[in-house]
Amino acid sequence: MAKADINIKNKRARFEYHLMDEFTAGIQLGGTEIKSIRKSKASILEAYCVAVRGEIWIRNMHITEYENGSFYNHKPRADRKLLLNSKEIDKILKFLMVKGNTVIPLKMFINEKGWAKILIALAQGKKLHDKRNDLKEKDDKRDMDRAMKR
Repeated sequence: MAKADINIKNKRARFEYHLMDEFTAGIQLGGTEIKSIRKSKASILEAYCVAVRGEIWIRNMHITEYENGSFYNHKPRADRKLLLNSKEIDKILKFLMVKGNTVIPLKMFINEKGWAKILIALAQGKKLHDKRNDLKEKDDKRDMDRAMKR
């Protein structure tokens, strides 16, 4: 199967969170969900991951209903199970035990085999002063690049 150029990103994640570790997980999908993802009709901007009975689930991920689907269409914001191995699940569960820690999706893509995958990260929320510092560093870097270009 040809590799599709599907890149659904969460651009706010790196600005709002300190990212610790990243994992690539499969997503358990229903019938018409993969068709909508292949048309880039999905959003992970407001999504987050939770642990339920030793499994990792993604919540609030929006996958638009497939327009050619019938009454078998999926629910747009249903919880979806993430497919990880047991060592990765144990590491995520230990990380989530600490207050203030969360797991957020960074990017959704289609791999070489045609399966939907999601890149998730262990994260801690940034404070306001951290965000201001990041913006200041970004502006300084832009100014230095402009000066080097001249």
